[in-house]
Amino acid sequence: MYYVFLGVYALICLMLLVVVLLQQGKGGDIAAAFGGSSSQAAFGARAGATVLTRATSILGALFMLGALALAIMGSSGGFGGSVVSGLDAPAAPATAAPATDPLMNPGALPATPPDTATAPPTAPPTTPPTTLPGQGRSGGGGGH
Repeated sequence: MYYVFLGVYALICLMLLVVVLLQQGKGGDIAAAFGGSSSQAAFGARAGATVLTRATSILGALFMLGALALAIMGSSGGFGGSVVSGLDAPAAPATAAPATDPLMNPGALPATPPDTATAPPTAPPTTPPTTLPGQGRSGGGGGH
């Protein structure tokens, strides 16, 4: 039933789209919007209701009623559940000791700094020194 109504609603939407696009505009230029047109009212001259305007109003009403009906059918027909309603909750993380902030609790700092003497010494860099141009064998005079 829900899917049949959904198909009918899609047809109503398509027919409304076609009917609105087939209608002729009522002086929709920028001058008419700001009172530049001399003989028309603010939203264009009032013309008689044609077949297209009647179809637009009827299809517009069906569009709104269909949206309301689909929303009610979807929420009560078992379609309104959450996407994640069938999944289990994630496992709670293991509780760790609270981190101490030295700025908030200065007494929590260790009495002595950590021992850095056990770290291996770092080796000096092994790249050879580079000579700049002009500092060669000639004593820095540049070109002879």
